[in-house]
Amino acid sequence: MGEFGKYALYFLLGGTIVSVSTYLGSQGRSFLAAFASTFPAITGATFILIYLNGGNESLVGYAKDLVWFVPPWIVYVVTMIYGVPRIGFWPAMALSMTLYFGCVGLVKLVIR
Repeated sequence: MGEFGKYALYFLLGGTIVSVSTYLGSQGRSFLAAFASTFPAITGATFILIYLNGGNESLVGYAKDLVWFVPPWIVYVVTMIYGVPRIGFWPAMALSMTLYFGCVGLVKLVIR
C-alpha cells in the first residue's frame, strides 16, 4: 500500500469512529457514544501503525507522551460538563479548549 493509501485508510478509520459516536450521541445513547469515542481503536491503530513504521522506540515514546495528555483532557471534559449548562455550548467549548491548550502548555513545561 502506498503512502496515499495508508493515509486514506487512517482518515476513514478516524471518520468512522467520529460518525459512530455522533450517531449514537444524537440518538440519546450517550454512554455508548462516549464508549465509542474513548474506545482505544484509534489509539490501538496508531500503536500498530507507529510500530510498523517506526519500531519499538517510536511506539514507547508515543505511549509515554500520550499519558501526559490525560490530565488536560480531563480538564477539557469536566469544563464541558459544568460549563454547558451554565454558560452555553459555544462559550463552554471555547473555555474548554483554552483550558486544554493551557494545560498542554503546562505539561510541556513540566516535561522539559
